Amino acid sequence: MAGVEDSNTAGSALHNEEEKKPLDHGAHINLKVKGQDGGEVFFRIKSSATLRKLMNAYCERQSVDSSSMAFLFDGRRLRADQTPAELDMEDGDEIDAMLHQTGGASGL
Repeated sequence: MAGVEDSNTAGSALHNEEEKKPLDHGAHINLKVKGQDGGEVFFRIKSSATLRKLMNAYCERQSVDSSSMAFLFDGRRLRADQTPAELDMEDGDEIDAMLHQTGGASGL
């Protein structure tokens, strides 16, 4: 009987672990993109989908060229081919959107 209890306990622990993380198999996740101006845009995407669509949709909504934006999660720059699942993103996580700072002549 003890073996049955152990397997139930392990199954219960596994079930609890799955509830904490987004499912890797197409479950939807809600993400917030926060701009430098403090504005927030909410997106719902599959955790297995690339962030490309989210990034492009944000840029279209803000009327900026996607090549002029950088997206950060936990201080690290995101690539368009990454997915929320591979980044261990959870429902409600926040992505920061920043305008690229390009260098230029100082005029001196």
